[in-house]
Amino acid sequence: MYDKSDPRASLAASKSASMLNQTGLVAVEQGATFYDSAPQLSDASGRTWLHRGHNFLVAYSLAEPGAVFARDPQEDEYCVLLPQNGAEIEWNGETVQVPGNSIAFVPAGASRLTSREGGELVRLFTTRSADLVALCGNARGYDVPRRHIPPLQDWPAPPGGWKVRHYSLDVTPEAGRFGRIFRCTTLMVNVLDPFDGPRDPSKMSPHHHDDFEQGSLALSGSFTHYLRWTWTSDMADWKEDKALEMGAPSLLVIPPPVIHTTRATGPGRNLLVDIFSPPRADFSAKPGWVLNAGDYPKPA
Repeated sequence: MYDKSDPRASLAASKSASMLNQTGLVAVEQGATFYDSAPQLSDASGRTWLHRGHNFLVAYSLAEPGAVFARDPQEDEYCVLLPQNGAEIEWNGETVQVPGNSIAFVPAGASRLTSREGGELVRLFTTRSADLVALCGNARGYDVPRRHIPPLQDWPAPPGGWKVRHYSLDVTPEAGRFGRIFRCTTLMVNVLDPFDGPRDPSKMSPHHHDDFEQGSLALSGSFTHYLRWTWTSDMADWKEDKALEMGAPSLLVIPPPVIHTTRATGPGRNLLVDIFSPPRADFSAKPGWVLNAGDYPKPA
């Protein structure tokens, strides 16, 4: 269902028939508009909003200059997204300077992130971080299990050993490649190329996923997320179509197997980040799509 100019049109077809014929699927989207809601944390480090999916959660912070964000202990690898200003990350006795406009991955164990200049800071964790899950605005959103989403399983450890790894987001767009995709053992993050002005409504990309969620994090601009629930034989599963208008910053967690597509609607710079946990196999199978694939191998 992708436009022929969309690189995702080359992905393998979904195995959707059996999934969509199941009934009793819990398919409720989880949305949060950080710009018009109170933060879950407000202290000397700044303001932080937390919102979760099934396997991942987002901690979006507006940090004060000099703010420190520590994780001790931290069960598994997590991600740091620095859209503007840089930060320093301490782990295992070493301090790494990470510039702005970067993405970083921090191993399990004790770590300490210092935002010297403050500003926008995004951290992505799995829901194994129970202390952060409890703080999420939708902490009870998954009390009814999503039985069609498999349990989280880590991908292989980096062959070069554990350390803080970071990558510039200053990546030139390339024909045939979709966005700017990075992965670690627990997460895949696609920092989509900024979109100036509204998206062409004649080139939308309605699609669905069988068994994993997608988190769509808006960092600038405004978007309309279109959601459609496929009918099953049980009318209890039926829902009306939705068109959710959301500004930035905001997060929408889209459940499977909901059909979805998103249109950038802001007149200026629109920036969206897609989040998956664990990493997507189909994106990983495309040569050149995952920009740090050499550091993080696929499962055998």
